[in-house]
Amino acid sequence: MRETALRSSGIHLKTREEIEKIRAAGRVVHRVLRTVGEAIRPGVTTGELEDIASRIISESGGTSPFLGYAPNGHPPYPAYTCISVNDEIVHGIPGRRVLQEGDIVTIDCGVELDGYIGDSAWTFPVGRISPRAARLLKVTEEALYKGIAQARPGKRVADISRAIQHHAESHGYSVVRELTGHGVGRALHEEPQIPNFVSRDRGPILQCGMTFAIEPMVNAGRREIRYGDDRWTILTEDGSLSAHFEHTIAIVPSGALILTNGE
Repeated sequence: MRETALRSSGIHLKTREEIEKIRAAGRVVHRVLRTVGEAIRPGVTTGELEDIASRIISESGGTSPFLGYAPNGHPPYPAYTCISVNDEIVHGIPGRRVLQEGDIVTIDCGVELDGYIGDSAWTFPVGRISPRAARLLKVTEEALYKGIAQARPGKRVADISRAIQHHAESHGYSVVRELTGHGVGRALHEEPQIPNFVSRDRGPILQCGMTFAIEPMVNAGRREIRYGDDRWTILTEDGSLSAHFEHTIAIVPSGALILTNGE
């Protein structure tokens, strides 16, 4: 597919300099996730974890693209991070909730730095978790890297989607259909969308300069979702656990360059 066709579809191929700016934002995201992850333990509130994240982002000179985000008539999102616990898939609002031994908690963080955005998420155990929960985290993280391995020039978005879906479903899990990965750059959500399942639309051919977030959201039970009363938090309909792992990547000649791993 020619670059003109990509531009007409809303996909902007990034220069090397732009990719480096996204990676600089990604380093801050990685620092947030590492530091918050080290602070997770029973008895900590999600609001305390948010405070750690907001301090790091502010001290880095960055801002949060999540704070104040208000798509499709939503009330403005009120925090720097999304913190989702157990059956909360995404968009959990941090606050007074106290983490308990055996919980799993996802920290989703975006940082805008010098006009460019990095976006990543990780699901952490709280203390000792059950073998069932640990297996869900392991398989979901594996699914992320299975998807990343398919992100090479000449492949299609559907190759990423197929790898994620197959790995999750082969272990008896389900993937969320209503939420997808997405382009990342000057805006938090750009084209193309990166589904975690295969649809009739195979998506564009991957070209060098594409930057996007791959983010499997995997449920231990059924794939159906429901919305919380706050109009932001999205949960599993059946109350099953959900895990979420995400990296921002760039397509380069050798394959996928991970921009949110701290390198």
